[in-house]
Amino acid sequence: MKRSRTKKMRNINEKTLITTVDIGKVTNMGYCRCPDRSEVEPFEFFNTGRGFNKFYRCIQKTMKIQHLEEVIVGFESTGPYGEPLTHYLRKRGINLVQVNPLHTKRLKELQGNSPNKTDKKDPKVIADIIELGHALTLVVPEGIAAELRRLSQARERRTNMRTALWNQLQDLVFLLFPEFSQVMKDVKTKSAQYLLKHYPTPEAIIECGLEVLTLTLRKISRGKLRKERAEALYEAARSSVGIKEGQESILLEISNILAFIEASNRIIADIEGKMSSHLKQVPSSRFILSMKGIGEVTVAGLIGEVGDFSKFETISEITKLAGLDLYEVSSGKHKGKLRISKRGRPLMRKLLFFAALNVVRKGGVMHERYQRYLKRGMLKMKALIAIARRLLGIIFALVRNHSEYEIGYQKTQNKLNIAA
Repeated sequence: MKRSRTKKMRNINEKTLITTVDIGKVTNMGYCRCPDRSEVEPFEFFNTGRGFNKFYRCIQKTMKIQHLEEVIVGFESTGPYGEPLTHYLRKRGINLVQVNPLHTKRLKELQGNSPNKTDKKDPKVIADIIELGHALTLVVPEGIAAELRRLSQARERRTNMRTALWNQLQDLVFLLFPEFSQVMKDVKTKSAQYLLKHYPTPEAIIECGLEVLTLTLRKISRGKLRKERAEALYEAARSSVGIKEGQESILLEISNILAFIEASNRIIADIEGKMSSHLKQVPSSRFILSMKGIGEVTVAGLIGEVGDFSKFETISEITKLAGLDLYEVSSGKHKGKLRISKRGRPLMRKLLFFAALNVVRKGGVMHERYQRYLKRGMLKMKALIAIARRLLGIIFALVRNHSEYEIGYQKTQNKLNIAA
């Protein structure tokens, strides 16, 4: 993997052309600023090959006229709309940088003392930020890291869609059979899904009969759900207050949602299989996976977000990338509380948070530490965030040292130091 660490850009010299782009879905707004403060006024170009060529020709022409030696192209951190342009420019050896949209928002009021936002104003503000030295080099994942990032993003989108489907399903089931969720507790279980697929209404449950219902639940749940659960469901069906009007249409939608959920499960399984396959090609992955409680999906997602952990020099750099760096707002006698910045990659934070939930369980590698945090009076959420930060530090150390996780390593080291 190539170097993937984001760092602050060096100062602009007198031979550098600053070019910025306000990226849009259909059209972009380009702008060039020379070292002598002369400029090419903002101009529009389309997200097409012809539009990109127009933008590139403008850069070349301006550099030739001004006798400049290098160019830096900057833009706000954006979604997918900017990616074709960044790949186009990278192939031509152009240095790319990005700026924080929050910086753009705050600085634009200095131009004309107005919060006015226009497509022609934004690229000039981006150029101001680059001149101040607050731009960051652009990280474009390549190779396996790029594949893992795309797969992680695809899995995230699909799981979000599946969650929305579960919510819709519960709402519809409540209309027909409000008591169902009180008895079955969770519609996500295989037993609940089977019942909703074959006996979705109170009338269907009653028609099925208690004896058949008992045998069905026992078979589907592999003996976990016994006669008591079947009796509770049967009695709930007999006294149900579910609606009867529009029942046929609701049943059709429930059937469709269950089919969509099954399809989503297959797609997610396929994505996770490909993630696992790609992960085997990353040598450092085995060091992270040696830590109990961190699975392949988490590791694949982290590598997709970070690229190569070994390219970071300090833990503070990677903590900031995750948005887990701490800050406080204090003034005078007021002492602010420490909070995380949340300015990094949100998916990376989510992965670390869920990993923290796994490792703090009883028997988990961070269970004792988590309990110590709680005994100090820390709120559960803050304790979990602290564990997530700790996990990131351990992962960074494991990859840096090419070592596997050893339970009780810190205690062993302390004993050795005392003995020495």
